[in-house]
Amino acid sequence: MIKNIITIVFISLVFSCNNSKKGNYISKDKEENTPLHPGKKLMETNCYVCHNPAASEEDRIAPAMVAVKNHYIDSNTSKEEFIAKMQAWIKNPNKDDAKMVGSVDRFGVMPKTPYPEKTIEQIADYMFDNDIEGSKDFEKHFNEEIGTGNAQGKEMGQEKSQTNFQNLPYAERGLKYALTTKAVLGKNLMGTIQKKGTLEALSFCNVEAYPLTDSMAVVHNATIKRATDKPRNPQNQANTEELKYIKTFKEVVGNNEEPKPIVKELDDKVQVFYPITTNTMCLQCHGKPNETIEKSTLTKIKNLYHTDKAIGYDVNEVRGIWSITFDK
Repeated sequence: MIKNIITIVFISLVFSCNNSKKGNYISKDKEENTPLHPGKKLMETNCYVCHNPAASEEDRIAPAMVAVKNHYIDSNTSKEEFIAKMQAWIKNPNKDDAKMVGSVDRFGVMPKTPYPEKTIEQIADYMFDNDIEGSKDFEKHFNEEIGTGNAQGKEMGQEKSQTNFQNLPYAERGLKYALTTKAVLGKNLMGTIQKKGTLEALSFCNVEAYPLTDSMAVVHNATIKRATDKPRNPQNQANTEELKYIKTFKEVVGNNEEPKPIVKELDDKVQVFYPITTNTMCLQCHGKPNETIEKSTLTKIKNLYHTDKAIGYDVNEVRGIWSITFDK
């Protein structure tokens, strides 16, 4: 859990399914024709801002959602009880009521967040009935802790993410590059927010986002770019091809469909594109002036970005895309 969550968000995604209260938390889609549960997309776009399963132990800023599920559900927990617990915690997070003591010690208590009860209900409903993405390392670690009786006091979900993605299919490989980059940006951004507040976080994005993205590009030996049709920083202006993909993803998300990566193979390179979507937290920097963007924040945005176009968004809208290029 974290001390404060306010800001820009990039993307969120993963896979899931299977009816059970507990089990093997390596996610799988049930069937291609199974209707998408609304709680899945809500969890990805809202919770994965901080509870990202792709984050490494070093870059984690909150426990993975599979860890949350494991601490709140046992063999005697009903769905109604789980939903009620999630509603109660998110409305009033506090150290005394925390079930994840290790997480609170490491990350601090998460702040109150402005999510509607219906949103929380749908996320909790999905979590209860479906496996949540984790890793074999997490499952092994959790089972060991349960066996020794130490699970409550230790941080769960600190599995190390895979960093060598060379053998993954191109689409999944590109997504992993995007998610791990997002995790590094998120960790540093949240650290700035916790220590200095939202206005300083805007300055952080202005100065540090590009160097951090470039550093992850070096790690993955790839070109990693964020592009948009409504840039805050002119360097993020999408080119003609990227504008076409942004339009495609807007149509997909607008139809309440789950977006899939667009893969383009060149002679010796591969390009992978995936949408960057907004959630409730994003709107404090990318929402509507005098509604979700405070006056002081808007003033700071105008001072830092004289040609800013990245405002006026609502929840779950496509703000841009990840553009990832790597060798075959």
